[in-house]
Amino acid sequence: MSIPPIDTDVIRFLKRPRFPPVEEDEHEEEEDDDEDYNTAIIDGEEEEDDDEDDEEEEEIGEEENEDVEINDDVGGTRMATIGNDSEDVITEAQSRRSVSSSPSGSSSQQSVKLKCSEVLDCPTCCEPLKKPIYQCTNGHIACSSCCKKLKRKCPFCRSHIGDIRCRAMEKVLEASIVPCRNAVYGCRETISYGDQSSHEKRCVFIRCTCPLSHCNYTGSYSDLKQHARSSHSWDAENLIPFVFDAPQIFSMNLCKRKMTVFQEEKEGDLVVVQALKGSHGVYMTVSCIAPMAREVHELSCSLAKLNAYTTLKLGLMVKKIQKVEEQQEPKDDFMLIPSYMLSGDHMKMQICIGSEFKYVHI
Repeated sequence: MSIPPIDTDVIRFLKRPRFPPVEEDEHEEEEDDDEDYNTAIIDGEEEEDDDEDDEEEEEIGEEENEDVEINDDVGGTRMATIGNDSEDVITEAQSRRSVSSSPSGSSSQQSVKLKCSEVLDCPTCCEPLKKPIYQCTNGHIACSSCCKKLKRKCPFCRSHIGDIRCRAMEKVLEASIVPCRNAVYGCRETISYGDQSSHEKRCVFIRCTCPLSHCNYTGSYSDLKQHARSSHSWDAENLIPFVFDAPQIFSMNLCKRKMTVFQEEKEGDLVVVQALKGSHGVYMTVSCIAPMAREVHELSCSLAKLNAYTTLKLGLMVKKIQKVEEQQEPKDDFMLIPSYMLSGDHMKMQICIGSEFKYVHI
């Protein structure tokens, strides 16, 4: 069997073609360079845009700062006066701070108890501190009244005091609150430390003392009226009952009894009439055992000295007192009975008590 001849052209076609090594195309490199260059240009433009945005934000911040004027006081407290345009910005910032102040997302406050309240008193006069509080260069503090009395010399180190405010102590004082001393009688108010006296003078639960002799009862205004009803009998010697706007005749003996106590039959108000014999005659005062609070109504009265043929009459306000003090010559709101109207130590008197200013002008 004979083998047919092989065509050489077919053999060349069946052979695996060989490709020359690929040379880097300069055109593709130029395109890559162009892409890198374009990317750099884009990044540069973005950086320029970012710079422009930052400049715009700085300009906006400067405009907002013009609306928010920040002042630093001596103690370092930053006070802000907020304009209308930046109220929302400041409010949002404050809300963010308040939310971030506690883990739960709501602001919380802690109460602190002092072991001794004397640290809030002036070390010189031992009275409760009040603003302004001053300190010397060594840190000793004093109230403003003590600075004036001491002629601006620190009582501890003799350095100058009276120019530098102790802002930290003033902040502590503002944040310190105490219960009213009349809490045992029912008051539930809490007062800033140092303002107790101003509140307690007009507190409706202030402690009142029974005006009747040989009685040491003290209690609130309402409790005192109930005490007088239940513990003391109504009679001409101890406790005289009266009715508003009804004249009441009574007698006083300057040797035995220089005080007469009345109680209103319905309301229970306790009214005290006192007599003090002086060089020019007899001083007569009318007082009511009651708090200075506005909630307690005012009283007025007409007081008259009755003689056989003459009458001395005066209208005056009834003063509010909490305790009958030792008799002293009064300076205001009194009636002076001249000596020529006196016949011995016995006096016949008349009183009529009403509300408000009803009997001031009679």
